[in-house]
Amino acid sequence: MNNQVTPDEIRQTVLRLLGEIAPEADLTALKPGVSFRDQLDIDSMDFLNFVIMIHKTFGVEIPEADYPKYGTLNGCVEQLSGKRVR
Repeated sequence: MNNQVTPDEIRQTVLRLLGEIAPEADLTALKPGVSFRDQLDIDSMDFLNFVIMIHKTFGVEIPEADYPKYGTLNGCVEQLSGKRVR
């Protein structure tokens, strides 16, 4: 079943997924416009796993060329807002 999710729902889900990738991170201090990799102790494999988790959780295709667009909280919300997700 496809549903549209709100920006707040996207934000909360993305933060939950980041918490799984970087459990020691203080996500309450996360700056929404700054790169996750600059703020959290994650490497390129962690980021790839995060993008895969977004794909599986939201059921959206994410071309490799679009990966950088998912590098910030604002970017994730922007990319996923208005999309039909499962």
